[in-house]
Amino acid sequence: MCMKWISVLLLIQLSCCFNCGTCGKVLVWPTEYSHWLNIKTILDELIQRGHEVTVLVSSSSILIDSNKPSSIKFEVYPTALTKDEMELLFMTWIKKWTYEAPKDSFFAYFSVIQESIWGYSDIILRLCKDVVLNKKLMVKLQESKFDVLFADAVSPCGELLAELLNIPFLYTVRFTTGYSYEKYSGGLLTPPSYVPVILSELQDRMTFMERVKNMIYVLYFDFWFQQVNEKKWDQFYSEVLGRPTTLSETMRKAEMWLIRTYWDFEYPRPFLPHFDFVGGLHCKPAQPLPKEMEEFVQSSGKHGIVVFSLGSMIKNITEETAHIIASALAQIPQKVLWRYDGKKPSALGSNTRLYKWLPQNDLLGHPKTKAFITHGGTNGLYEAIYHGTPMVGMPLFADQADNIAHMKAKGAAVSLDIDTVTSTDLLNALKTVISDPSYKENAMRLSAIHHDQPVKPLDRAVFWIEFVMRHRGAKHLRPASLDLTWFQYHSLDVIGFLLACVAIFTFLVVKCCLFGCQRFFKSGKKKKSE
Repeated sequence: MCMKWISVLLLIQLSCCFNCGTCGKVLVWPTEYSHWLNIKTILDELIQRGHEVTVLVSSSSILIDSNKPSSIKFEVYPTALTKDEMELLFMTWIKKWTYEAPKDSFFAYFSVIQESIWGYSDIILRLCKDVVLNKKLMVKLQESKFDVLFADAVSPCGELLAELLNIPFLYTVRFTTGYSYEKYSGGLLTPPSYVPVILSELQDRMTFMERVKNMIYVLYFDFWFQQVNEKKWDQFYSEVLGRPTTLSETMRKAEMWLIRTYWDFEYPRPFLPHFDFVGGLHCKPAQPLPKEMEEFVQSSGKHGIVVFSLGSMIKNITEETAHIIASALAQIPQKVLWRYDGKKPSALGSNTRLYKWLPQNDLLGHPKTKAFITHGGTNGLYEAIYHGTPMVGMPLFADQADNIAHMKAKGAAVSLDIDTVTSTDLLNALKTVISDPSYKENAMRLSAIHHDQPVKPLDRAVFWIEFVMRHRGAKHLRPASLDLTWFQYHSLDVIGFLLACVAIFTFLVVKCCLFGCQRFFKSGKKKKSE
């Protein structure tokens, strides 16, 4: 019987190899937390199709556990940081962005954000050096003959590894601050008149003053804010490659950019053929709940349940905020399942249960779920879209406020500020999204759009990885703009040439006129004297 199943699995793997042309070898440069969960979904599907996947993971990785049995191969490289130190650095970075950034001042807020991101960038640079300068590891990677490299664009280094290994590479990304990498390394068009800058919380249909605000954001991110400390990265890349280069120049060689959103979330905007939108690739039909949890859900009767989670990175909140939230939840007729790992709030109602972990996707897909209280992380947001669940957003950091702003604009969410929220605010928000049928209707409309795609997001993501492997790249999709300098891209050289031509022509005409006038006056004076 055992041999029979082994034969079946081998046949499945062989059929996958024939379907995709050939089984390839994929090298992965990952990022932690929710980013890893998205990448892992793609990697699991690649393995199902017969590909060999190797993930480069540091000895200090927080979420990626290389010791667990897995069909993914993990190449663990040593680093000076311990796992606890790495987690502390991440938590410090998140805390600074969430609680210490002064939200009442634009420039002060983003100066703190840049400082935080640079701290994160320094961590990634240390990890990058631990890989690239590890000669034994680099020789092993060279000998492995990988076909493609798959990387998360928010963590540089993948493109450098691809350059050193002489293999094509693809990016997965939700966003980079100000769309800096997407614009300058991917060539993506972002007209400020109707494409709101990420983190601006603006909609695509803006008033005059909102367009002014958006333009200020564009100018700020283009000329002042830096995603990473570029001087450090440019210097390191130049030293390793033995020639003057930059991070941006190396990133431009990406074959494809897989954006983790879709038109159920995004505002309509121009995009290029080497960009594809694969939002919600991790979403799937709901599975049965654990027995105890299902019994609690069923006990809600006709009122249903509310699911509450602030994501995997925020394990608890301040006691004061927890008390405010618990007080509001105690006043609704629904049963509440709250992912919370802090001290039990004194105001916690009998209708609310606390859990250290929730099967979030399965709960959001449950027929009794009426609303989802969320921090606005892209993964949870897409699970809510997938299942058509209206939301109450309480964003904390990064793109979360912008995500909730998108859902609010599409009529599927109400937004609250977790720093200033009161029990009355949360109570009214929940009553609104549960009692007002328009929120459920809009959530279901977004769900219908998400499901009505010719190819599933996960299949589309895997297709592009296999496509790049089959063709050793996707150069035919690469826009010529990526090979132009900034003044060529904006046609400043052409405009300068045309202005020079007009100036020369004008100068010659004026000179000719002056010369003719002088001749005319001279001939007139001569006639008078005669």
